[in-house]
Amino acid sequence: MQTEQVSGNGHAERREPKVVVGAAIISDGRVLACARTAPPEVAGRYEFPGGKVEPGESETAALIRECVEELDVRVEIGDRVGRDVRMAHGRSVLKVYAARLLHGDQPRALEHSAMRWLSAEELDTVPWLPADEPIVAALRPLLIRD
Repeated sequence: MQTEQVSGNGHAERREPKVVVGAAIISDGRVLACARTAPPEVAGRYEFPGGKVEPGESETAALIRECVEELDVRVEIGDRVGRDVRMAHGRSVLKVYAARLLHGDQPRALEHSAMRWLSAEELDTVPWLPADEPIVAALRPLLIRD
């Protein structure tokens, strides 16, 4: 999955999309959903916590870092959940991983306006960001068997 950008000399340059990772933190058959605070057009919509993978950083290292920064929790990263979701007209790709809390850590909303633990039956009770919706569908069977 590559995108093209035309350089100053008129040649198309192929670029790998930026990777954004998300954590589906599962505990006791529920997943943590976090409400965005910004930008204004998505404020109040729910997502899985996470963020951009920095150059030289692995996807799992980025996710561990983002969970500390956004939620003040340590997590163990598990298997991928769902498929790659293209975002920003193909300039980014979202990859979500299952995760579990370590050492009894409890999340705190450091960068979100709200947090909710949702069971499989409650997944549709919050307004999800469009990129997270395919992940929600893939997550439902994991919550039922947890």
